[in-house]
Amino acid sequence: MTAPLVGKACGRFPPYMRYRRYPEDVVIQFLLNHELRSERTLDPNLTVLRYLREHRHKTGTKEGCASGDCGACTVVIGELVGEQGRERLRYRSLNACLTFVAALHGKQLLTVEDLRHDGQLHAVQQAMVDQHASQCGFCTPGVVMSLFALQKNADNPDREQACAALAGNLCRCTGYRPILAAAEQACSAPEPDQFDAAEAEIVAALKAIARDGTELAAGDKRCLLPVSVAELAALYAAHPEARLFAGGTDLALEVTQQHRPLPLTIHLGRIEELKRVAIGADTLEIGAATPLTDCYAALAAEYPDFGALLARFASLQIRNQGTLGGNIGNASPIGDAPPLLIALGARLLLRQGEASRTLALEDFFLDYKVTVLQPGEFIEKILVPRARPGQAFRAYKLSKRLDDDISAVCAAFNLQLEDGRVREARIAFGGMAAIPRRAAACELALLGQPFDAAAIERACAALAGDFDPLSDFRASREYRLLAAQNLLRKAFLELHTPALPTRVTDHV
Repeated sequence: MTAPLVGKACGRFPPYMRYRRYPEDVVIQFLLNHELRSERTLDPNLTVLRYLREHRHKTGTKEGCASGDCGACTVVIGELVGEQGRERLRYRSLNACLTFVAALHGKQLLTVEDLRHDGQLHAVQQAMVDQHASQCGFCTPGVVMSLFALQKNADNPDREQACAALAGNLCRCTGYRPILAAAEQACSAPEPDQFDAAEAEIVAALKAIARDGTELAAGDKRCLLPVSVAELAALYAAHPEARLFAGGTDLALEVTQQHRPLPLTIHLGRIEELKRVAIGADTLEIGAATPLTDCYAALAAEYPDFGALLARFASLQIRNQGTLGGNIGNASPIGDAPPLLIALGARLLLRQGEASRTLALEDFFLDYKVTVLQPGEFIEKILVPRARPGQAFRAYKLSKRLDDDISAVCAAFNLQLEDGRVREARIAFGGMAAIPRRAAACELALLGQPFDAAAIERACAALAGDFDPLSDFRASREYRLLAAQNLLRKAFLELHTPALPTRVTDHV
């Protein structure tokens, strides 16, 4: 393996020079399979997909949609996890078309070309051959990489886990039966491969890459990579015009779909403080840059419906990159997480320079894509109350596809029931207005009332005064309003008759 190229670490520069370095020091470093890459002149707007195909001529990774929907561009990232001195490798699939190349710093990038070893196909590739799981072959590299990640992360995965791993990979030729058969063959009893054999070497190489803040710059574009919240706060205060990104799964669309250049970006993916989940006595504290995959366990343990909805949040490739803070900060009226968090009474810890403030999430959204954030201010943590005795929480997502689709309506019902009456009610919807928000009249119709069908019908009628939904290609105004009312009825039926079989999420 090539030895790391160690240059002048930015920590040796005075603070005022930290992000004003000589061109030879503007560098990101990562492993491309086992090869150390030190890239100095890449466009920060360059995606990993374009880097692989145009700069490294690794054309196994395909472009299908350039929007993270088809999975043809799926690659696998190896990154260090665990306590210092006891680090290990974790492999995750992601969409190369939505990943900016600066996000590779300090990681290992694997593509379909890297799996073949000593003239032999990797076990997942051989399984695809044996099970006749490829036809035209265009989607096959992405499928192979998703199966590789599944093999590395699941011990003898069942069919449900395999379906979840492949939900972000579209195949128009074979159908999925032979692909699932390949998953079973490759993952049921995998033998150690070349990556297992080289893990210690890869870990050492990644640890040798400088952890100090760095940047990537070319022409008039720059991407800064701070490593602490304090460093981020100082940078963002100095450059409030910068665009922040952690996973970048939404921001990248401005480049790939709208062809808008991003002159200055700040990548949050190397700030460990922003990627932690802390479980307190009363509150879950979730760092804003925590990938959705890493939020799942804590949220699902407290609120199973939240976990079930997260499992339908886009695809696994997106959940491995997209963050809870990004889903909130994006301020989309159809973001899946905000309605649930609003119903739960979540708060945000906001940071601007040295100052911090706490704000109820329901007060964060002002208008379509408009929030209360001031210049240079960012979300540091999401504070979610833990479940209480007597609390009933239900959440539902309506979409045209069960997996990997955007909501037409997203509903969350958080009720405190005592002696058969509704003592507290927090009800929130996404897709019903320009912002995700509570249904005040509906809540008022339930407060203090017996938890019975008559009260629910009064609350459904009140919903018509809470929202005046728009019609668009996902759903009509009439459909959205009726669906919102029916979801309230559904929550009542599930809570009032616990013996009934329930589904916490549905599709149209």
